[in-house]
Amino acid sequence: MSIHLPELLARHQRLLVDGALATELEARGCHLNDPLWSAKVLLEQPELIEAVHYDYFAAGADIGISASYQASIAGFVTRGYSAEQALELIKLSVKLLDQARQRYWQSLNASEQAQRPRPLVAGSVGPYGAMLADGSEYRGQYGVDEATLMDFHRPRIQALLAAGADLLACETLPSLSEALALAKLLAREFATAEAWISFSCRDGLHTCEGQLLRDAVQTLEPYPQIIAVGINCSAPEFIPSLLQSVAGHTSKALLVYPNSGEHYDPQQKCWHGQGDTLSFAQQAEQWQQLGAQLIGGCCRTGPADIAALAKMSPG
Repeated sequence: MSIHLPELLARHQRLLVDGALATELEARGCHLNDPLWSAKVLLEQPELIEAVHYDYFAAGADIGISASYQASIAGFVTRGYSAEQALELIKLSVKLLDQARQRYWQSLNASEQAQRPRPLVAGSVGPYGAMLADGSEYRGQYGVDEATLMDFHRPRIQALLAAGADLLACETLPSLSEALALAKLLAREFATAEAWISFSCRDGLHTCEGQLLRDAVQTLEPYPQIIAVGINCSAPEFIPSLLQSVAGHTSKALLVYPNSGEHYDPQQKCWHGQGDTLSFAQQAEQWQQLGAQLIGGCCRTGPADIAALAKMSPG
């Protein structure tokens, strides 16, 4: 019997999301300066993706996110793959994550399993801007209508759910318009699916496109399939203000999984600067106090960061 995220949140004060996939793949020798980014490894070394997922579960992650953030039909077709092959690769991202989950869970004895929830598999639904591979997920302003966004996201969502994802991680969305397109698409065509929506934010109040995060989460309130809202791949320094700004404006669970605090250069496809001087886990203590129930890491974080989060008091 499948367990749903709201049920887990009712039993646990805090759940941990995993950390960066691409960062770990690069640390293991993958070269990801490519329009497909981490999805490139689905083609070349899928076993490495499974290995990274396993390490995050072993570090304490309660939810793993699939390697489908930058996986799209359009992206794979430009590499000469058919739409059918692209869909199979997207499904593979879920299968690899599920295999890692099963392998990890089976490595635990009954006592160890009783001490934590069985991890969930979240299918990553990256933004339209990720397919453009030009940093648009940190700007928004795509210049396309809602129907275009729905048409883009529909087949990947179908594939992720068909492959057995427990929920969808609609992540790094720069704009309310894309979030609404996804919420409406789920309501109209995927009535049994559950998802979280997390925005990329440019400061302590606004999404990357410029909407107040408070207004964005309020707008999503009427959509029951959106079971959590929050922020990812944004600087840790912005998280306290962002969480404070949405306090009292949503009944949904709050999630945060920021990057390390470095700056991404979309032209060179690399990171500059240093992470925040405070340790990731120290900062996460504050996020938890401000109401975040789902906490993890995004770009430039790794299993060590998740292991540090796992040592925090649950509340």
